[in-house]
Amino acid sequence: MRTRESWRLRTRTLELGRRTLVMGVVNITPDSFSDGGFFLVSEKAIAHALVLIEEGADLLDLGAESTRPGSRAGSANATVSVDEEQARLLPVLEGILRARPGAVLSVDTYKAATARAALEAGAEIINDVSGFTWNPVIAGVCAVLGAGVVLAHTRGRPEEWRAQTQLEPDALLAMVREGLSGSLGAAQRAGIPDEAIVLDSGYGFGKRFDENYALLARQEELLALGRPLLAGLSRKSFLGHTLAPLFGGGDAPMGRRENASLAAMTAAILHGASIVRVHDVRPAVEAARIADAILEAGEASAMKPDAKT
Repeated sequence: MRTRESWRLRTRTLELGRRTLVMGVVNITPDSFSDGGFFLVSEKAIAHALVLIEEGADLLDLGAESTRPGSRAGSANATVSVDEEQARLLPVLEGILRARPGAVLSVDTYKAATARAALEAGAEIINDVSGFTWNPVIAGVCAVLGAGVVLAHTRGRPEEWRAQTQLEPDALLAMVREGLSGSLGAAQRAGIPDEAIVLDSGYGFGKRFDENYALLARQEELLALGRPLLAGLSRKSFLGHTLAPLFGGGDAPMGRRENASLAAMTAAILHGASIVRVHDVRPAVEAARIADAILEAGEASAMKPDAKT
């Protein structure tokens, strides 16, 4: 069962555990797996971000480099340079804050220079899909500038994911737990306080299709690491793969994965996630409200004394 605690960000604190927080995704890329190219123009990305806020997003996650399977993100020859990433990202970040000064913005990056520029421009959170493993210098930047951080588990790099072998559930959980523990240790050594850290098990990031379900079923075990959990399951390819029999044998297309995304997101909440990262905000807000009501009822029931004693 998730616990209630505070998440310390750069300039403010968010309460976690009382209700699920919904993080809306804004991809400022030409090639993201779900909506690449839709919001590459800054004005469109800003307008989309403002719609997500109106629909109920508690915070937004802005990304300017795709980490889809097969991409070269995180490698020495990454397709997107620091300069290009910032040229895409910063005008959108600044535009959102001009329109909504109180917006809580996260930036999805593993590059230290981009993290610094984004935090100095008003971002509150750095969401590193590599958990500080692809570019360890970023940990020091986050510490010095007081960022909240999301540390995700990623198995290898995107260009390696399709060739990875399937793991048994126990081995998978051990790998994810060990990786997140290592990222947590790196953050602590850099001087990032525990209350600034949220962990993400990294659904789809180097996990084969069925591995994601094994991970989701046992996600709550990761709370033993002592930090709140974020879950990002929206539109993932393993959901489309599972739905294939309903679509003539081919994976469900991106636009037909929303119901599956909501089902997986609800399961993640019931298994301990305090924050969910989604593309379609309004349905997620409604589904999260129901999942929270279930958790609240369970907590109330657990607190009642046994009538037989």
